[in-house]
Amino acid sequence: MRPSQTFRVIPSLPPKLEQLRDLAYNLWWTWNPEAIDLFRRLDRDLWELTGHNPVLMLGTVRQERLEQSAEDDGFAAHLQRVYREFERYVNAGQTWYQKNHSAELPEKPSIAYFSAEFGITESLGIYAGGLGILAGDHLKSASDLGLPLIGVGLLYQQGYFRQYLNPDGWQQENYPENDFYNMPVTLERQLSGAPLIVEVEYPTGMVGAQVWRAQVGRVPLYLLDTNINSNKPADRDITDQLYGGDDDMRIRQEIMLGIGGIRALEALGLPPTVCHMNEGHSAFLALERTRLLMAKYEISFAEAREATTAGLVFTTHTPVPAGIDWFHPNLVDRYFSFYYPRLGLTREEFLGLGRMDPNDPNGYFCMAILAMRLANRINGVSRLHGRVSRKMWQAVWPQVPVDEVPILSITNGVHTRSYISHDMSDLFDRYLGPRWVEQPANHSIWTRVMRIPDEELWRTHERRRERLVTFARSRLRAQLQKRGSQLSEIRQAEEVLDPEALTIGFARRFATYKRATLLFHDVERLVRIVSDKERPVQILFAGKAHPRDNPGKELIREIIHQARRAEFRNRIVFLEGYDVNVARYLVQGVDIWLNTPRRPHEASGTSGMKATSNGALNLSVLDGWWDEAYTTDTGWAIGHGEEYGEDQYEYQDRVEANALYDLLEKEIIPLFYVRGRDGLPRDWIARMKSAIRDHAAVFNTNRMVREYFERCYLSSAQRSQALAGNDLERAKALAAWKATLREQWGQIRIDSVSTEGPNDQALKVGDQLQVQAQVNLGSLNPTDVAVELYHGPLNAEGMIAHGRAMPMLIAQSKGKGKYVFAGAIACQTSGRHGFALRIVPQHEDMGNPFEMGLILWGR
Repeated sequence: MRPSQTFRVIPSLPPKLEQLRDLAYNLWWTWNPEAIDLFRRLDRDLWELTGHNPVLMLGTVRQERLEQSAEDDGFAAHLQRVYREFERYVNAGQTWYQKNHSAELPEKPSIAYFSAEFGITESLGIYAGGLGILAGDHLKSASDLGLPLIGVGLLYQQGYFRQYLNPDGWQQENYPENDFYNMPVTLERQLSGAPLIVEVEYPTGMVGAQVWRAQVGRVPLYLLDTNINSNKPADRDITDQLYGGDDDMRIRQEIMLGIGGIRALEALGLPPTVCHMNEGHSAFLALERTRLLMAKYEISFAEAREATTAGLVFTTHTPVPAGIDWFHPNLVDRYFSFYYPRLGLTREEFLGLGRMDPNDPNGYFCMAILAMRLANRINGVSRLHGRVSRKMWQAVWPQVPVDEVPILSITNGVHTRSYISHDMSDLFDRYLGPRWVEQPANHSIWTRVMRIPDEELWRTHERRRERLVTFARSRLRAQLQKRGSQLSEIRQAEEVLDPEALTIGFARRFATYKRATLLFHDVERLVRIVSDKERPVQILFAGKAHPRDNPGKELIREIIHQARRAEFRNRIVFLEGYDVNVARYLVQGVDIWLNTPRRPHEASGTSGMKATSNGALNLSVLDGWWDEAYTTDTGWAIGHGEEYGEDQYEYQDRVEANALYDLLEKEIIPLFYVRGRDGLPRDWIARMKSAIRDHAAVFNTNRMVREYFERCYLSSAQRSQALAGNDLERAKALAAWKATLREQWGQIRIDSVSTEGPNDQALKVGDQLQVQAQVNLGSLNPTDVAVELYHGPLNAEGMIAHGRAMPMLIAQSKGKGKYVFAGAIACQTSGRHGFALRIVPQHEDMGNPFEMGLILWGR
């Protein structure tokens, strides 16, 4: 029965506690331990029961408890202390951005960060895994740094699934409904008080979405919700589940995220200067921004595209094409056939924007390619992933050497304070000082970790391990009861794990490439490792498989069956319902964080960063972030960075499993259990300190977001503002110049290339090879192009490897479009070298020389 009227009931707080409401609705509390303690102090059991949701907690706590707290001087003092810190934070006059960059732009920019998921807290269930957690951490650090950034996403009615296992260990999913009115989000309203609604065209008609706001410190996060009465039932479901449904549902969601998100910002009066697309899900925003400029200035797609592209940043997180959204052309037609003419494009021109080969009439439409074709800056999320991405997407820039494909790398990080245990935070406060919170990327601060007394660091870590064991026992008992297990098995849950044993953690998405069961490759050898009574080892697993990933679910089932063996029963535990809370206990309490992906399939990974900040040591394949972070005194590497083909996977598993067992048996376990007379594993503690010192200062989102600003946002904002000035004067001029260049590009010829000296003369290190080229530019000006020498050492196939481009200068004009260019190659290393001459477009307003797809190589 639908109600005839609706009304809202809000918590009735005593006047003295009214500030609790402000705190509850700003997600700043998620990374402030004092604020969390304040809510927990109000009612510890209810805090856990509500899933750490202060809004729901304030609405359900007993009124008499509120009245008691209002008259409790200790609670009042605690509230005032937290609220003063909150006000100091949100009203800070001099943030990092204001001190360092606020004067570099003529207008204050607005940076809109688009993501399909945001993992900020377990009480706001709109995230699935690492991509969402990274997005949440990005907003937190943007807030800390004072960046003028806005988040944009979708508010899912059910979010991502909750995991539970059946008696056989097979993953099941349920989708609890999110109650937005009892979550830390508020509905955006018009001046009339009515909800703010934006509309997006779909084949079945207009679809409306109301806009909610979650406040993340200083940063607002706007979330679109289509579950409103004015929509048809099928349209209400667009924001039903995160990553739910088929390709049809996926494209509908991505239209709402990209196009609806831009329209929401316009309706809010917040048109962005720069849009950051976190993965390709939001790439349709680039088309909508272009359409808006076309309508506003009555200009062509080509002219509007220049202004739009200048302000777009794209981050790819996926190292394999299969992990990207590819849509059949017919599906794109269904949702965009009416949109093509609005952009002044033919069907093939529109589809070409998202095809690997724009001229392939049967090519699928790829969201990542659409984002790359229209972005000013593109990046991968680790150094290794940057190299993998340049190779994977090289075909988008034909004839461009792989090393020059315009994809840079910015390595991921974590919002350190969100994952540091309370105990470790107190320890850092004492020995590092308070600046580790405000300047987490300051390496000089983290060097003070070496001053922490070994006894204090170890006792702090042991307390966290004890809490993890207590949590795991409680969680295991609850999941066995829910599963209907026998009473004897439930009672055994009270005895699993040892608070003093070497504890290994493995928790992540259960995809086959992550190889969660590699540890079980030689079961009998693993039995010997974990059952040593003098040096026991225990392993905690957690993680989810995608609902349609049956091979991933089979890995979970295998672990459950192995854990039931008598030899493993007290030593191996799988924790159901992996979420931020479970992850927090694991990264704060384990001794070893295990990661076993197939290199190079891990784009970055961030869970190991969280663990190392808490003193855990990483044991991982050299993939993602660990490839650049690993040193012999901060953890262990499985293998030496080898890569295998699919036909070698069985061999790879055998080799790397044996390497894993060897490390455990010969290095890790002995190091952990070698104790001094005081009972301390001092060599182990030394590694803990080295890992915290070297990793915490680098692999954090404070450093990451600063890098995004300085390498991507700032240049994009400057270029965007420059091209948009005077009614897009420079954007129009750039589009006209490109059109002329395309028409005349076919006239360009490289007539001759010569070098100084006989061809058989060997050059010495320190010499220079003089090169001259005669070029016919036709009617083009020399300033329209760059003539370059691309040179470097040759590989075994005779190809230039790791080449570098060096500009040549005009030495002579011969008239009629003919010019002589000259340059010199410095011979810096011995060996076999080579060079090739090339010509590329050149213009002061271009983002990079390869964006037009024009390049002429000399033979």
